[in-house]
Amino acid sequence: MQPLLIEKGIRPGVALLRLNRPESLNALNRALVAELTETLLQLEKDDEVKAIVITGNERAFAAGADIKEMANDSAIDMLLLDQFQRWDQIKRLKKVLIAAVSGYALGGGCELAMLCDIIIASETAQFGQPEIKIGVIPGAGGTQRLVRAIGKSRAMEYILTGRFFSAQQAAAWGLVSRVVPVELYLEEALKLAEEIASMPPIAVQLAKQSVLKAYELSLEEGLHFERRNFYLLFATEDQKEGMRAFMEKRTPQWKGR
Repeated sequence: MQPLLIEKGIRPGVALLRLNRPESLNALNRALVAELTETLLQLEKDDEVKAIVITGNERAFAAGADIKEMANDSAIDMLLLDQFQRWDQIKRLKKVLIAAVSGYALGGGCELAMLCDIIIASETAQFGQPEIKIGVIPGAGGTQRLVRAIGKSRAMEYILTGRFFSAQQAAAWGLVSRVVPVELYLEEALKLAEEIASMPPIAVQLAKQSVLKAYELSLEEGLHFERRNFYLLFATEDQKEGMRAFMEKRTPQWKGR
């Protein structure tokens, strides 16, 4: 069975990547993470793709890492493998990633969803970092991104107990963009991806960069980064086209330049 299903052109400018290990609730084994990363790097170079949706199935987005694969590894095995460098590659992607989440998004699955720029969740989605229950801690960003998304006290509670939290809680706390009926979660993610794909690509890229910097920089440094990107966009053809189209009351034609 192909562990990752790829569909380009499902909507204009949109690619859909479906995690496809249903027998293991889409557990993220090393082969799947490698294929996902390589596919994302290829799509990053594809000018026809402007936004990417990552999903699983209704039962699970991804229920964590493949524990059988790492149970007998030593600390040196893990250090030499350096599996998290692939997550760093995903983090550096310039194109927008949208996670369409239904069912379980646990451990590495929760971390993958948080690595995306936007999360659309079905009413059945459940999130969590249950690594503490098997004697480890989150290793692909869970202790850092969850704190930034839902706050220190909540993140500490759920990481130290390994408990799950619902889509409705995730929305109330700001982890997900919105919650929709299970039959609509993928459709809503694809519609959002199509809308973003219709925007000027360089502006989208610099806007994404600027928002992400809000997590990493002081307010003053973040404002400086934002201002630099704002000025930089005045060197693009799309800025001229966008403002002319606004004044002429017509639809802009983006060139990505």
